[in-house]
Amino acid sequence: MSATFGVNTELSRCVLRLIGPSDHSPSPIQRHSTLPRFYNGFLSLSAASENLKVTRRTRISPRLHSMPTNSSSDSLTYKDAGVDIDAGSELVRRIAKMAPGIGGFGGLFPLGDSYLVAGTDGVGTKLKLAFETGIHETIGIDLVAMSVNDIVTSGAKPLFFLDYFATSHLDVDLAEKVIKGIVDGCQQSDCALLGGETAEMPDFYADGEYDLSGFAVGIVKRDSVINGNDIVAGDVLVGLPSSGVHSNGFSLVRRVLARSGFSLKDKLPGEDVSLGEALMAPTVIYVKQLLGLISKGGIKGIAHITGGGFTDNIPRVFPKGLGAVIHKNSWEVPTLFKWIQEAGKIEDAEMRRTFNMGIGMVLVVSQEASNRILEGGGGAYKAYHIGEVVSGEGVSYH
Repeated sequence: MSATFGVNTELSRCVLRLIGPSDHSPSPIQRHSTLPRFYNGFLSLSAASENLKVTRRTRISPRLHSMPTNSSSDSLTYKDAGVDIDAGSELVRRIAKMAPGIGGFGGLFPLGDSYLVAGTDGVGTKLKLAFETGIHETIGIDLVAMSVNDIVTSGAKPLFFLDYFATSHLDVDLAEKVIKGIVDGCQQSDCALLGGETAEMPDFYADGEYDLSGFAVGIVKRDSVINGNDIVAGDVLVGLPSSGVHSNGFSLVRRVLARSGFSLKDKLPGEDVSLGEALMAPTVIYVKQLLGLISKGGIKGIAHITGGGFTDNIPRVFPKGLGAVIHKNSWEVPTLFKWIQEAGKIEDAEMRRTFNMGIGMVLVVSQEASNRILEGGGGAYKAYHIGEVVSGEGVSYH
């Protein structure tokens, strides 16, 4: 059976049967034209519904030709690279007037004695490095990770994931590699790849390039939601290590690369991998680890460290009047971040507000729970005591 793709052809992929969370055998897919479209931010749902919580992520990717210039002696910032975190925060504040309750990592929708928890995202300009390195097999893991890592912060178990793959001219072999990564990400998070859409849009993307987005839906019992309401001064901040830059801050990373004179094939100084390999390391999917820790109790809040870094993400889970003290030397910052900071002459505050700095998740836990978690499950994982909750808002570093 053959198909001819015309201008703006859209190919929806929908799994023909329901897949159980542990059933990861290959599934048949078909063309389908009736999948609904969901608005980023869930504003199509009634924000006035009782207990409805909505989420909004801002990812503003710059047009390279409009980037401001600065001399080689200047310290680089994310804003220099074309991404204005403050503008994104202002957009969230304005949207909050239309959708009260916005700002969490996942959107909660009441369903019986549970909540459905949903999140949506892409992988940003990390895609540019995928095009340059030719590493396409793992970018789908990043895509799944960015959504499931958000919804698990509420204590939700991911149920299913849908993706959107868009390109000017469909390269079947390339698309297969990308979608294989999405399948891998779903396996790592123990959720079903329920379906997706492939859109072929001539002249919309550069040759050989594509864009990705996706969303995940999970579920959590109402009495098990992790919402930060019980956090108090004196609670402990526990950090779980990242695999590297994960999937945010790449507009600044690419700007640093351009300034450094290094290529993606060059070795990362002090390490036995290339810069391209280090930067393309897939985002850690924390779902299974976190659900295991949550089941043992004592976790009061969870912050996914993405855009906004420590400075903006940790306070999102605190009640008003509370802040955090971070112990700067309580974990080993990976070599990659040290290279980025040195090559870009980036200030400490900018690094902490842009990158995860080697910590991909921060748990807010009771003193009792911290002792259990920090023992590392008998060496099954790493965890660091990185700080405490204190009275007074904001994040300070000591």
